[in-house]
Amino acid sequence: MRFKEIIDHFIGLFYPEFCAACGQSLVSGEKTICLSCLQKIPRTRLHLQKDNVIEQRFWGKANIERATAFYYFTKKSNFQKILHQLKYKNNKEVGVVMGKYAAAELAESEDFANFDFIIPVPLHPKKQNKRGYNQALCIVQGLAEILKGEINTENLVRVIENPTQTKKSVYERWENTKGIFEVKNPQLFENKRILLVDDVLTTGSTIIACVEAIHDVCNAKVSVFTLAVA
Repeated sequence: MRFKEIIDHFIGLFYPEFCAACGQSLVSGEKTICLSCLQKIPRTRLHLQKDNVIEQRFWGKANIERATAFYYFTKKSNFQKILHQLKYKNNKEVGVVMGKYAAAELAESEDFANFDFIIPVPLHPKKQNKRGYNQALCIVQGLAEILKGEINTENLVRVIENPTQTKKSVYERWENTKGIFEVKNPQLFENKRILLVDDVLTTGSTIIACVEAIHDVCNAKVSVFTLAVA
């Protein structure tokens, strides 16, 4: 047993870690989420299918190369508890760990293994300052540990703080996101492969607005990844 493992084991005796989903103590080898909870979250495996149901959501709305989500999202599920920890309980490690799990499987597909840039969907500065972090960036940090791609958070920015999307219709969500993103330096993204990342895909209106902002100013190949799809 290595020295670090001995220290981690010793610390764990007095300050045990608990699963972000079920609250049970984690055992050696588990990180943030226990293996039992991970196995209960249904994976989509859609990264291995071209023209999959998620990509079809963007047909006629956004010019994307590929799109996938790692898990299916259902209310009152383990994943909802995990997402709540990530978005509202300052548990940034959840996003990093889930991003790494996802990246290990995304790497099976050539379409998702290699990008020039991996970009989180931006929050407006006011919202990010209030929350303290961007949960999508946490996911990106996990993805980037395995997938090839430079993390970029500076070039695609949110310039309008739109009202919450909760309880809005599909059309209202689309109207609510028009023109809210901007690319500061179009040349940086010109002819590059970009993976755009968010936590949950619902109507896709926010991601569509991001893709439109990129394609309005430069020629880039944009793919989409979300941790889950509703």
